[in-house]
Amino acid sequence: MTTQTRSAVEGEEPGEPEWLNLVRQQVGSLRYGIVQIIVHEGGVIQIEKTERLRLKQPQTEKHSS
Repeated sequence: MTTQTRSAVEGEEPGEPEWLNLVRQQVGSLRYGIVQIIVHEGGVIQIEKTERLRLKQPQTEKHSS
């Protein structure tokens, strides 16, 4: 029987802060968007993700004048 630590299961490197793995997860889940890290007194207190959906633009005909 093998035992895996939480960091090994989630892909964290030993000694890395938990928020860093959370940021990686949020970035990895986006195609287009923003991940913001909110810091208070030198520590990360909040992570925000804004996702954007890109719509395909319909092909429009160019009219000659």
